[in-house]
Amino acid sequence: MKLNVGDVITLEVPLLGNSVGARGVVYNTYTDFEDDTERGTSIIFENGEYDGFSIKEQDIYLREADVQYIPFYIRGYRFTNVMKLSKDYDGGFFDEILNQH
Repeated sequence: MKLNVGDVITLEVPLLGNSVGARGVVYNTYTDFEDDTERGTSIIFENGEYDGFSIKEQDIYLREADVQYIPFYIRGYRFTNVMKLSKDYDGGFFDEILNQH
C-alpha cells in the first residue's frame, strides 16, 4: 500500500479505542524502520489517537477508504510534532475528512 499525506484509510481491526471501519488520515510519511526502501505512515484517527504503521502493518491493519474529495489543505498538512498535531485535531483541522461517512 502506498499512502501519502492526506490519504484516508479505514481500520480492518479494532485499534487504539477505534472500532473496525473507523477512519484515519495520513498526516506524515517516513522511512520504514523495517525496510528502508519503503515508507511508513503516521495516521490520526476519528477519536484523536494516532500511530505509525510500517509497510507490513499497513497491509494488515488498514484499507484505503473510498473518498470522493480530499481538501487541498489536508493533502498539504505539514507535520511538525505531536503537540501541534493534537492541537490541530482539537481545533477541528481534520473534522471535514474524518467525519465524511
